[in-house]
Amino acid sequence: MSTTVPVVERVLSANDAVAAEVRARLDGLGIYCVNLMASPGAGKTSLIERTVAALKGEIPIGMINGDTSAAAFDAERGQTAGAAAVHVNTGGKCHLEASMVRDALALLPLERIRLLLVENVGNLVCPMSWKLGAHANVLISSVAEGDDKPYKYPKMYAGVDVLVLNKIDLLPHVDFDRGRFLRGVEALNAGLRSFELSCRTGEGLEAWLEWLREQTRRAR
Repeated sequence: MSTTVPVVERVLSANDAVAAEVRARLDGLGIYCVNLMASPGAGKTSLIERTVAALKGEIPIGMINGDTSAAAFDAERGQTAGAAAVHVNTGGKCHLEASMVRDALALLPLERIRLLLVENVGNLVCPMSWKLGAHANVLISSVAEGDDKPYKYPKMYAGVDVLVLNKIDLLPHVDFDRGRFLRGVEALNAGLRSFELSCRTGEGLEAWLEWLREQTRRAR
């Protein structure tokens, strides 16, 4: 008799318990936390850079960067932009886990942070199953990836709280059917809050920043 499902359920249940601890700690400190997920190249780090640079001096920001390797390039980009950043090597795992976030919190100056941006490992399969204690799960997609992503990865699109469609400056240059993409999203996650923007040009970025401002105010 197979025991795979019960074992997986126990592992996820243990992770959920740690995620609840993380959330309680963040709530106690008045920190709003966003879990950023995307496929590689969609623009997670670029969005973090633009966000940190725009809000620097207004909202103290922390960043946790998860990657399957020891290379801390993305964390360094966040730090250069002005965030207090920590790199987490997942040891080859295709996702961050709540225990990794909990351990990373010990390395951040939490008393000085009001917004925490968690950059999850780049893929559209594993991360959605692992709660981290974040207040919002944000999926970043890009027009360069094509308009079929909601149809190929329904679990990811169905489970997130916010969608960011990045690289809209490329719309005139790529084969992307915006209507088809949005119909797929709506079928999976009706009424999903979404932002269309370009990290390269800054178009549409202000709406995203204002949403973060409001969420951070409410967390305090």
